Amino acid sequence: MADKKVVLGIDIGGTGIKFGLVNRDGKILFSDKVKTKGYPKPDPLPADLKKRIAPVLKEQQLELAGVGIGSPNGNYFDGTIDHAPNLPWKGLIPLKDYFKKAFRKPVALTNDAKAAAIGEMYFGAAKGCKNYLFITLGTGLGSGVIVNGQLVYGHDSLAGELGH
Repeated sequence: MADKKVVLGIDIGGTGIKFGLVNRDGKILFSDKVKTKGYPKPDPLPADLKKRIAPVLKEQQLELAGVGIGSPNGNYFDGTIDHAPNLPWKGLIPLKDYFKKAFRKPVALTNDAKAAAIGEMYFGAAKGCKNYLFITLGTGLGSGVIVNGQLVYGHDSLAGELGH
């Protein structure tokens, strides 16, 4: 069933939360979205997304291999969202732990702009590029810096941040 393995990709934004099932080749097999304001607290989000993707996994006979999350102020090193100004969730949110508990699969969380920069390097306009700056503009402003084919995090996971 190795060719049926997918990951759940989640893009958390100030306005909406987009999510989808993606295969190893970067092909999106399913996608959906919910409004961020529908989750005044983050706790119910993992269980809700799990319910939403369960029928698709079953119908298409897919195996979930893991979860990847991009979020404003997402800290790759500790798996938290730290006081994101554009989200309704205040304080330090251990979002990676919430998803690990709900899915019992490997979970990676990082800043949304950094996740987008990596995606572009593997599957998008920056494919084959080793050095570039990726800038996002949505509810907030973000960036991801790629040097020698590696994402630059910095010691606090905030390298390259332009603002919010």
